[in-house]
Amino acid sequence: MMELWTVLYWVYGFVFVVIFLSATAHQLLGIRRYYINFLLKLFAFGQKRVERKRVSSDQDDSETSFSEFDQPALSFEQPRALGIDEDNKGFHMDHVLEYVTAGMASIMEDNVTKYFEPEELPMWNLLSRTNDRAYEFVSARLTVCWVVGFMVRYALLFPIRLIILTLGIPLFWLCMIVVGVFPNGQFKRWLNRKLVIFCFDFIAGSLSLVATFHNTENAPKRGIAVANHTSPIDSVVLATHNYYDMVGQKHTGLMGIFMRALSHASTHIWFERSDEKDRSLVVERLKERVNSPDLPPILIFPEGVCVNNTSVMQFKKGTFEIASVIHPIAIRFDARFGDAFWWQDKFLHYVIHMMTSWAIVCNVWYLPPMTRYPEESAIAFANRVKAKIARQGGMIDLSWDGFLKAQPPKKEWLMQQQQEFARHLHVDNTEEEDQLSTKEKDE
Repeated sequence: MMELWTVLYWVYGFVFVVIFLSATAHQLLGIRRYYINFLLKLFAFGQKRVERKRVSSDQDDSETSFSEFDQPALSFEQPRALGIDEDNKGFHMDHVLEYVTAGMASIMEDNVTKYFEPEELPMWNLLSRTNDRAYEFVSARLTVCWVVGFMVRYALLFPIRLIILTLGIPLFWLCMIVVGVFPNGQFKRWLNRKLVIFCFDFIAGSLSLVATFHNTENAPKRGIAVANHTSPIDSVVLATHNYYDMVGQKHTGLMGIFMRALSHASTHIWFERSDEKDRSLVVERLKERVNSPDLPPILIFPEGVCVNNTSVMQFKKGTFEIASVIHPIAIRFDARFGDAFWWQDKFLHYVIHMMTSWAIVCNVWYLPPMTRYPEESAIAFANRVKAKIARQGGMIDLSWDGFLKAQPPKKEWLMQQQQEFARHLHVDNTEEEDQLSTKEKDE
């Protein structure tokens, strides 16, 4: 019996050491990098098998032709060919056809909703959640790879990651409480920076995070830093390399645990978005801190919502009214290894989704500070910063308000469409009046 306990003791001790090293010394050992390179080779193998199957399927399909496919498609490009008398003044039914067509197209595929859905992958990553064509049954070898991968993710990686998260949360709380004991000053800020980066790097081991930071000479030391927003772990990714005071919506559950722990050590700003007093208080606190040389930089996500990392949506202007200098940061996740976009209803489901993925891989670019021009408005400044982030991250620059996914369109958006329709009618009527007057003169 004693021998059994001795064996278990050494086995659990070895597993703990491996887990601890993978969460703390991964950059020195390069464990995660080797793991990512292996996955890329595995994905390439799977993609070859899928492409081979796809080519054979296309050849089979090309042998069958359907005459109805050769018929011309319906077109709405010539709405006036409806037999309506164009000599009559005023409103014609054909005036609305362009808007009917645009409305039908919006219902089928609008320009907002698709950016709040998981990103479509150009290749299969051996995950059932990204597979709607039963790729795992394309060949026997691919089926074996998929089954082994499933077992590795759920029976090996998930338990190890769960242990790291279970150890990381109390470690994080303990470190923040220790920092909170010291009086405000240079030593406390130095200790807080070291421990926060260490703790977040440890917790990131529960996701097998591999983040590559570019242009680190531009990493902010003070002031306001803004970044595009894909998921709640955006803050975790950035905090593994640099220390920030954070501004964000109050949360409960697991996210609330981290927020309360962070508040023990520094002056983070948490607010309730629905409370107008809270929002005004945030503005006042940001104004007090923006020019302080002794405080760490403040991290803000001006989009206010999570977008699927293929685009950057409208930045709220409040941050850009406060600060004349902004430090932009672009974050781009590699969805081949695991999609970091938060689209689930429950945060627990999102955490499990992340911890059962292959890994979370991303690139982070620190961009040079951007200064507001003397006559530039806050909205124009926000759009310029947004465009810079989108261009660096290879994402689409959109002017849409991200809150459209949960709220009805603003009145000013509806008014713009109504004004555009009115101008359309006015132009058509003016052209018709000119044609009639020309005919009268000729007669």
